Amino acid sequence: MADKVKLSREEIQTRQQEIINLTSLLSSTQSDIGDWKITKTYEARLKGEDDPYDTENLIAARQEIRDRINELQEQLRGSE
Repeated sequence: MADKVKLSREEIQTRQQEIINLTSLLSSTQSDIGDWKITKTYEARLKGEDDPYDTENLIAARQEIRDRINELQEQLRGSE
């Protein structure tokens, strides 16, 4: 667990907004790493087709975003 660090109201709001932005990036139909690409890959696999995207890179990019979200959430928990 991270050490307790008191964040200012502005720092808290900035981290909360970044979490919102990153979460939107994962779910947006306009995002290059959005859920829709995972869905399209899953559909292709169900039909026995090749993956329409570079799945390894897609999954890695999505994991980086999730890791950042987790880091920000930990920072917010550490400032309570």
